Amino acid sequence: MAEPVRARRLSDEEGRRLQQLVRRGKHESIRVRRVLIIMASASGTLVPAIARLVAAHEDTVRNVIHRFNEIGLRALDPQWAGGRPRLISDDDQRFIVATATTRPRSVGRPFTHWSIRKLADHLATNRVRRVLLGRERLRQILRHHDVSFQRTRTWKESRDPDKDAKLDRIEEVTRRFPDRCFAFDQFGPLSIRPHHGSGWALAGRPDRLPATYTRTHGIRYFHGCYSLGEDQLWGVMRRRKGGDHSLAALKSIRAARPDGAPIYVILDNLSANKTPRIRAWAARNKVELCLTPTQASWANPIEAQFGPLRAFTLTNSDYPNHTVLVREVQRYLRWRNANARHPDVLAAQRRERARIRSERQQPWGRPRSKAA
Repeated sequence: MAEPVRARRLSDEEGRRLQQLVRRGKHESIRVRRVLIIMASASGTLVPAIARLVAAHEDTVRNVIHRFNEIGLRALDPQWAGGRPRLISDDDQRFIVATATTRPRSVGRPFTHWSIRKLADHLATNRVRRVLLGRERLRQILRHHDVSFQRTRTWKESRDPDKDAKLDRIEEVTRRFPDRCFAFDQFGPLSIRPHHGSGWALAGRPDRLPATYTRTHGIRYFHGCYSLGEDQLWGVMRRRKGGDHSLAALKSIRAARPDGAPIYVILDNLSANKTPRIRAWAARNKVELCLTPTQASWANPIEAQFGPLRAFTLTNSDYPNHTVLVREVQRYLRWRNANARHPDVLAAQRRERARIRSERQQPWGRPRSKAA
């Protein structure tokens, strides 16, 4: 039997970049849909569940995954174009990129950084390899290879000594036991304020949200749980993060599989998620805690689920208080779980949200079972 299609393991930089795009990008764009596909696949979500998440065909999901495994993050921006044969070879382009990402002083130039004009002049007069091209073509090549003019920034990388072992274990349980694999994470902080977004409106007359100067409602954290096998998402709002709340979430996950067989929960390496009380309870109840490496929360499968949650409950909203926010989040979760197998789940989200019928809320907002 062939191995299921799955994205390769993400690097720290790739994981942070994808996570940033999911949280800040426009979720109707093709680029963010490809980000969701890659993140979900790298964290162990199966292709059919990803196809439902992004409202795409399974073959499209597989093509994106294969493309990412071949060329990395450049797969987010596919280039479809024809035209005459190129005058600049692939070797020339690699040399251009290598030169642009090298400090000018290391090649004998008295600069701290390149400008487009200085870089083009250097390439045209370089004794090692001479490349003649215009400034606009140089910009296009650099952009095609994800090289842009940026401000310097600080960086962080996972220094967890058990990083590889933890990632290996997460990959193993999501591959071997998808029906008994769950994920947990806290989403927030969520504050009561107008959240700008986008929507349909008359040309030149967009919807407007009021400005906000005082925020007296405090913050909340959504403690979310996700079943990889059933593709179900549930959770509750809390005022804070804490070991008691994490334990309550884990108990709700254990209740989803009351047969007593082992289950596997992927969660962040947060102190509130691994207290002695939680570890003792997990040992007694056959719950294996699969912790993500430090500074590598992108390895948690639930991260890809938080993108649509933010897009369809927070974006373009102005809730008066946390009570209304909680009610709307739970309504969205019931709709999302009831339509998890619908091929147009995300495309029809805005149209169908107004038609959601309220259902009796159960503990932790879990969807009612079919037997009920």
